[in-house]
Amino acid sequence: MKTKNLLKYYLSSFILALFILGCSSNQVSQSSIYYPKHFDLDTVKAKKFDTGKMWTFENAPLDYFEDKYSFRPSQEWLDDVRLSALKFANWCSASFVSEDGLIMTNHHCVDFVTERFQNEGENIKNNGFYAQSLVEERKVPDLFVDQLALIVDVSDEVLKAYNQGKDPKESTELKKKKIKELEENYTKETGLICKITSLYSGGKFSLYGYKRYNDIRAVYVNESDMGLWGGDPDNFTYPRYGADFAFMRAYDENGEPLKVDHYFKFSEYGAQPGEPLFVVGNPGNTQRLKTVAQLEFYRDFTFRNSAFRLKGMVDNMYELMQEYPDKAEEIKNVLFMITNSEKVNIGMYKTLIDPIFMARKKAFEKDFKSKVMANPKLAEKYGHVWQGFERTRAELRMTAPERSAYKFNPMSAPVYFKVANSLIEYAEQMKLSEESRSSKYQKKNLDSTIVSIFPEKIDVPAEMKKIRLQADIITLNMGLEDLTAKKFTGGKRGNAAVDFVKSKSSIMSEEGVLSLIRKGPDAILSSDDPFISIILSTRDRVKELDAKVNEIQATESALEDQLGQALYEVYGVSIPPDATFTLRISDGMMKSYEYNGTVAPLFSTFYGMLDRYYSNNGEYPWNLPERWSNPSEDFDPSTPLNFISTNDIVGGNSGSAVINKNAEIVGAAFDGNMESLEGSFLFDQTSNRTVSVASQGILEILQNVTNAGRIAAELKNGKIVETVQALNPEEVEKEVKQ
Repeated sequence: MKTKNLLKYYLSSFILALFILGCSSNQVSQSSIYYPKHFDLDTVKAKKFDTGKMWTFENAPLDYFEDKYSFRPSQEWLDDVRLSALKFANWCSASFVSEDGLIMTNHHCVDFVTERFQNEGENIKNNGFYAQSLVEERKVPDLFVDQLALIVDVSDEVLKAYNQGKDPKESTELKKKKIKELEENYTKETGLICKITSLYSGGKFSLYGYKRYNDIRAVYVNESDMGLWGGDPDNFTYPRYGADFAFMRAYDENGEPLKVDHYFKFSEYGAQPGEPLFVVGNPGNTQRLKTVAQLEFYRDFTFRNSAFRLKGMVDNMYELMQEYPDKAEEIKNVLFMITNSEKVNIGMYKTLIDPIFMARKKAFEKDFKSKVMANPKLAEKYGHVWQGFERTRAELRMTAPERSAYKFNPMSAPVYFKVANSLIEYAEQMKLSEESRSSKYQKKNLDSTIVSIFPEKIDVPAEMKKIRLQADIITLNMGLEDLTAKKFTGGKRGNAAVDFVKSKSSIMSEEGVLSLIRKGPDAILSSDDPFISIILSTRDRVKELDAKVNEIQATESALEDQLGQALYEVYGVSIPPDATFTLRISDGMMKSYEYNGTVAPLFSTFYGMLDRYYSNNGEYPWNLPERWSNPSEDFDPSTPLNFISTNDIVGGNSGSAVINKNAEIVGAAFDGNMESLEGSFLFDQTSNRTVSVASQGILEILQNVTNAGRIAAELKNGKIVETVQALNPEEVEKEVKQ
């Protein structure tokens, strides 16, 4: 029984798939969606901020800010805030927090790169990392941050090129050519990394120029158990008690701490009720401006399948942890990443099957369409768009079941499909003449090729669970009686399907593979092995469907451009564009909401963390390292640790600075509540909340838990404090408190 490669299998398959239902077994439930009987969905109306509050810096809604908060940001304020914010590599957000290049982001944005700067014998995940002096700060290989230094509206140039096309295909090509030309020209002229971003699905185009800093060094990282405290059970929940923050530093080309003119000062007092708060970061992706036809397709196929698959993967891993407790720690290292995606996808699917949600989207589309049709010029130009999407999505529905069933996703498909594909390729190559074969199938390389067909190590228990999940995915999409599907499932579900596959397959061992090879190419290609037969029965059809989907997507690309232009012509910048992993500013304030029959507190404290620790007997994921369970005598457990606000964020915003109108950091955004999961499609201020680490809590941890007074002093002063740099840890704490 081989289990030591379990982590490797799951982690590699998850990375391949990246870059992210409340019921038993693998079934996706609709039972949790509640709405009153006899509710008239036709009375549901779209709300003002359904499309969100992720404003671009080039079109910040100044009048709205002034009306809502009696605060009108100046251009100087906006520029300072923009230049203080950062994109953290290609997965998170961050910001400068001192004039000496100190950077704040989330712990979960750096947790998986700690091995890059970990010395032999260290375990940063278990023990954290703190550089007690500048010389101890360690460079993190292949890590960079980008600062948005230039914004240029290039809409006229791009749309002019687009409109010169004689048909949608030519228009798209001309648009791409112009975008490439502009990016190259601006990059050459400015020395910045210049990229053009399509906003409003092609209604507007902004060129963003980034200043990249490549020398990024680790300064402070909490233990993984604290940075990810509460693990999957607490993920996307509130009240929350996370220490999800970390500090890095940018260095200049001379190896000195980078001197910056723009950075956020750090508030010792944190967010206050009633004051405007702004989240400044890079939200990754939203789909709030999609048509109803697109959303209904996502509901019926895309997110139903992704939620089902991820739920199955997580269930499999929990089963393996129970069956092989000696591997539990190994599994936990990757489980959090997968469970995070699982919660997101399940939340998105539950949103899509909520009829009230869909009614709100229909109401928005009806209003938008009526505005277009009321204008003869717009009606002629864009009136066909919705019908076009209805047609393309109807065509995609014809392709979706088979593609979902038979495109074997590397996240979840058992390794035996790879073995089967290799055998099929071998058989087909061996039917060719020697000179016509690929190099690895020619005589001189053939023995090594045959040896490589079956993996040297296979985690059999994990693969059995993958077979079960794959069989259930096929059944979900094709049913039990489909003749092609039965070649793999035998018309069975779950473990019964696994038993069927095991009874029929001859390629689940090295001996079986070699035996089949000895029988010759024809025996392989006529085999009734479930893995081989299902591939041979479906590959041509899947290839045909893929080609059809590519055609449909090309048509939809043109429709997306037209929809975006219509959106922009009707609404202008009064609504924000969908998230594009580019810099945005979102407004909000601290506000409670109703949940679980009660109301949420505006902030949580360390008392809550301690209660959660003791209430769960100190068991993972609520365990506390020694220094956390026995902090200094000056530690104040009543200090705010996390807080909620009505700011609009999604994935990609992790690490974003939460600032007040004085451009002072009051927190680091790190999560949303469960109700925020619908935010990919619709922003509902009633209960969607951003969850942030409070600035007071960060300082309390640095000063009275982890003895990182050097960093606390730099945050308070906005620069490196030389007297603190030279002191030993005990003297540092004394200096900071003075």
